[in-house]
Amino acid sequence: MHRAVSRTRQAWGRPLTAYYLVAGSAVLIAALGLVMVFSASQIQALRSGLPATFYLTRQVMAAAAGSVLVLLAARMPVPWHRWLAIPLLVSSVALLGLVQVPGLGRTVNGSTNWLAVGGPFAIQPSEFGKAAFVVWGADLLARKQQHRLLGQWTHLLVPLVPGALLLVGMVLLGGDMGTAVILSAMLFGMLWLVGAPLRLFVVTLTGAGLLAAVLITTSAHRVSRFACLGASDPGPGDQCWQVVHGMYALSTGGLFGNGIGASLEKWGQLPEPHTDFIFAVTGEELGLVGTLTVLGLFAALCAAGLRIAVRASEPFVRLVAGGVVTWIATQATINIGGVLGLLPIAGVPLPLFSYGGSALIAALYAVGLLLAVARSEPAVRAALTARKRARVSARPGLLRRRRAGGRPRRSVFPGG
Repeated sequence: MHRAVSRTRQAWGRPLTAYYLVAGSAVLIAALGLVMVFSASQIQALRSGLPATFYLTRQVMAAAAGSVLVLLAARMPVPWHRWLAIPLLVSSVALLGLVQVPGLGRTVNGSTNWLAVGGPFAIQPSEFGKAAFVVWGADLLARKQQHRLLGQWTHLLVPLVPGALLLVGMVLLGGDMGTAVILSAMLFGMLWLVGAPLRLFVVTLTGAGLLAAVLITTSAHRVSRFACLGASDPGPGDQCWQVVHGMYALSTGGLFGNGIGASLEKWGQLPEPHTDFIFAVTGEELGLVGTLTVLGLFAALCAAGLRIAVRASEPFVRLVAGGVVTWIATQATINIGGVLGLLPIAGVPLPLFSYGGSALIAALYAVGLLLAVARSEPAVRAALTARKRARVSARPGLLRRRRAGGRPRRSVFPGG
């Protein structure tokens, strides 16, 4: 037992463990997500008169674009990411503004968060706003920490908080409460990482709670979502239909599930089975083992991200890693909590897993950011360099062995 624990600690302490864990868990989540998107979306596509592979094809296209972005972001030097901080933020704010222009913004399920880009295609700028805020906020706080300015309240809060409020306000204009909560969590997470005083969180969270209460009570739609917490019956007007049927899907999956494609709830009973409630379909088809696998992969990704933040010697690296982990963990918690009936349904996708091109590309960029900041650490860079040299030095010997093995052998018999 003690040897196993010591080996685990030794493996966890190696420079490349967190780096490969981020890459491996992200790939597995995205790959399993593609399988479940295809399974969960087939019936919806056919009912809409579309090919069964319609949603899968779009998701694969987004995954391909996101994969290229991951490779570029992971290989990009950290100073380049910091140089892009302000252009990314300005671009995100501009796109969020265009969403509110009549004729350009597209309303889906009561929220105007999509920007039409031609034909049936649309992007969701709020997803890219999360990535922009991580890079910009980390760069801003790292510069101020380098000059020892964060001890002053003005430098601690300005312009970080006004920038965050601008993004949150523009997202709320479109009716996206879930993304506003995620951005707020990212703001608090980065302030925590730079050592903001506790009284700041008490005052700010109190104000945010009062504002959230006002926003909720002034919207009948949001009030109905809070009324469905822990519901076991659809209720009057079937207002809790989604939550109840999400629980039905999870409860009928058993230990190992009913098999890929064998979900019954996706046949019209469960709204948005490939986006908001893909975790419920996963539970019905893959069972408890499947859902725990998904949770374990997210836990591994977040733990590796936190490991990168803890080991970081540069403030920017620590803040980016912490911001990305806060983003992914908060969004996954909101999505899964809504499916389980523990949190109100916020309409946010399960990161790297649910259907949604903008969400997948933005999440893959976040993974690329984690890999880039991990590679910037001296120990990781040295380990990667040593591993590359070992592979290069092993190639000549491998080639010689292959050539020797490929030559025709002489026969031991005369005249053979």
